Amino acid sequence: MARNEGYGIYGFRFQESAELPLCSLFAVGREAIDSTDYDWDGEKRTDGPLLLFQYTTSGEGIYESGGERRLAAGEAFMTEIPGRHRYRYPGGKEPWEFYFVLLRPTHAQGLWDYVKSRTGPFPRLSADSPPILLLRDLFQRASAGGISDPFVASSCVHAFLVELCRWASTGARPETDWPAAIREAADCMRTRYADMISQHELADRVGLSRFHFVRSFARHAGVTPAQYLARVRIQKAVELLGSTDWSIERIGAAVGYSSGSYFIKAFRRLTGRTPGSFRLGGEGLPYSRIFFD
Repeated sequence: MARNEGYGIYGFRFQESAELPLCSLFAVGREAIDSTDYDWDGEKRTDGPLLLFQYTTSGEGIYESGGERRLAAGEAFMTEIPGRHRYRYPGGKEPWEFYFVLLRPTHAQGLWDYVKSRTGPFPRLSADSPPILLLRDLFQRASAGGISDPFVASSCVHAFLVELCRWASTGARPETDWPAAIREAADCMRTRYADMISQHELADRVGLSRFHFVRSFARHAGVTPAQYLARVRIQKAVELLGSTDWSIERIGAAVGYSSGSYFIKAFRRLTGRTPGSFRLGGEGLPYSRIFFD
């Protein structure tokens, strides 16, 4: 087993109150395995119940559960301990390098199950995806002694699981990772929301067929172009409702809606309120801006 600076396993056995719904961190680590002695049988483990997320950064490992699956860089596996599975290093010229985190299932099981229901047990994530960046940060904080109590541990674990859920839910990627054509289209919608051209014309502008444009935009942004444009318009409408005394109809026209009634329906669909009640405040908060997922 290779052991170098930047690798290690850190365990946590905090005394946690049963009254507090804290996520329990059992261990986090980064390893570089070069020995076939690395061989875990899930039915022989005695440290469970645990949830294991393990992400390969280089080399290959093998996961077996009714069949054999090779795990290369960018692939993770999610498994429950104890369980009918086995994961091992098969040998080779290159070590199997990975990050892993072990969690107690209490207060984490629901988020865990949601991710697996969307991705299956073998999610593929880029090394710079938000969940993996948080996993790396979790390891770094542990190695630096920065996880000092169950509250810090729970905060780190919960952030990781929620980001994993967000990734599993939308597949959305940071805008900096979008293809140039999709970034151009999004920028066009943010700047020309009031007199936006049709989706067909926008697709032509960025050099894509309409079908490929809509499918690619949704894959990278997590919403369709029409949904993205609606959110841009409603965000701008919220700003105008708070900063001007314009009529509802004028604001609707200013953000690109052809009629006041259409604007009111779109506004209510995204915020749950009409523009008029939103401006008056009432029982609601006086928002300066609204963010959408």
